[in-house]
Amino acid sequence: MVDGVWAPQLAESFVDLTEAAKAVVKDHFPSIIASLTVDGKLIGLPMFADAPALFYRKDLLEKYGKPVPKTWSELTTTAQDIQDKERTAGTKDLWGFVFQGAPYEGLTCDALEWVKSFGGGQIVEPDGKISINNPRAVAALELARGWIGTISPPGVLAYQEEESRGVWQSGNAVFMRNWPYAVSLGNDADSPIKGKFDVAQLPAGGTGEQSAATIGGQDLAVSKFSKYTKEATDLVLFMASPEQEKFRAVDAGYLPTIPAVYDDPQIGKTQPIVPRWKAVFMTAVPRPSAPTRKAYAEVTNDFWTAVHNTLAGSALVGWNVGVRPSDGCTDRDEPPVTGSHLVLTCRGASCRSVRPTISTTRSIGRPEHVALECLNLGLLAAGFHNDDPCLRGDDCFHLL
Repeated sequence: MVDGVWAPQLAESFVDLTEAAKAVVKDHFPSIIASLTVDGKLIGLPMFADAPALFYRKDLLEKYGKPVPKTWSELTTTAQDIQDKERTAGTKDLWGFVFQGAPYEGLTCDALEWVKSFGGGQIVEPDGKISINNPRAVAALELARGWIGTISPPGVLAYQEEESRGVWQSGNAVFMRNWPYAVSLGNDADSPIKGKFDVAQLPAGGTGEQSAATIGGQDLAVSKFSKYTKEATDLVLFMASPEQEKFRAVDAGYLPTIPAVYDDPQIGKTQPIVPRWKAVFMTAVPRPSAPTRKAYAEVTNDFWTAVHNTLAGSALVGWNVGVRPSDGCTDRDEPPVTGSHLVLTCRGASCRSVRPTISTTRSIGRPEHVALECLNLGLLAAGFHNDDPCLRGDDCFHLL
């Protein structure tokens, strides 16, 4: 069993299950199968899924006549309104929204959801195309940056899942982004919010866009080095079957990866929260571990660092995601250089230094270029474009 996001890094060691699973693979959520497909090969099958949702205080929304927000802008407005009114009424510690803002893998998950729901892609697309450096991604991150200190506590920049849940479960947040495990804990007998909350799909970026939830969960794979690959493959097929997924859902509340299993009435009776996650998975999105493979650890580290710097207000959003100002990198476009970050130089005699969000640099042998290990990612390619030889990998060190 392996965490789905790391499975592609081990793809070369796993048996290709494409042929063995051809009769059942269509039964699973397509986004989960996509996360387990590397170079056209199916390297595993899902055992159970995980995906976040929007937790909301239904008592507070009802009190102020507010609907569950469908977009991030609606969430921002609703959170601010309820927060202000509750504080005026004496609940001084209440915040509008808590999430995972610390610089770690959880922030990659949160930020991917913001960007994807705005139509800004999924950092690196399944075909390897770099998609993060675009105006919609910038718009998503600009909105999120505006939450810090307004509807989200400044300390959210150090929150992981449990810190977010601590604020939420103590009754001090209107909304929370978190994983399914927080449902049962929130309904513990001694929980201040027991019976006062519900869950919904995460908001969309705007009209015409759709919700996005980052895929988690555990998958099953077969080692090429096993003496019993056939038997192991049979076991994987058995463990990933609808019957076993139903058993795990009924017995322990594990989320199925087969849509039809969610409709089983026994699951709804014994684990009433589980069917609510079917809609979440219909628009779930995998992290870009399949197209980046062994480079994923570095890609995600660079992404969450850039996002964290954005949320902390340490640099302009556009520079953090590699979007150049329209009139080039002139003196007036140059963001402030602070801290210990190194500088990059961009193409052309008229360009000046710009600050990247990560300090590691590597020369690619041309005086007018210094690249952030390129990453073939566009995240920090300030002054470069997707057609630049550096981003194509010509005479440049890159990780893909």
